[in-house]
Amino acid sequence: QVQVVESGGGLVQAGGSLRLSCVCSGFTFSSVVMGWFRQVPGKEREFVAVINWSGQFTYYADSVKGRFTISRDNAKNTVYLQMNSMKPEDTAVYYCARNRGNYSLSPNDYDYWGQGTQVTVSS
Repeated sequence: QVQVVESGGGLVQAGGSLRLSCVCSGFTFSSVVMGWFRQVPGKEREFVAVINWSGQFTYYADSVKGRFTISRDNAKNTVYLQMNSMKPEDTAVYYCARNRGNYSLSPNDYDYWGQGTQVTVSS
C-alpha cells in the first residue's frame, strides 16, 4: 500500500523559515522522482520543486527559486522542502507527490499524493 505523508506546516511570519517533510512507503522510494506542489482555494495546483532519484538534479518554480530547497534522504524514504525568506504569497496547502517517471512539472504526471500540510505566512 502506497503512502505519502507530509508534515511540518504551520504559521510563520514573513521572512521566516519552515521545513516540510514527506515520508513515503509502499514503493521503491530511491528510484523515483518526487515533487512538491501547492494550492490555494480557487486556484489550480501549482508546481514548486522537483528532485530526481539521487538528489543530484533539482528544479524550481521561478517564484521560489533562491528561497526554497528540495532535498531527499533515501535511507529514510523522505523528501524535504526547506523554505526560507518566506512571503505571504507562499501561503497555501503544500503537497508532496510521486512522479510517473518523466520529470514533468504538471500535476497530471504525478500518481500518488499526500493529504497536504497547511502553510500560512503572516505579513
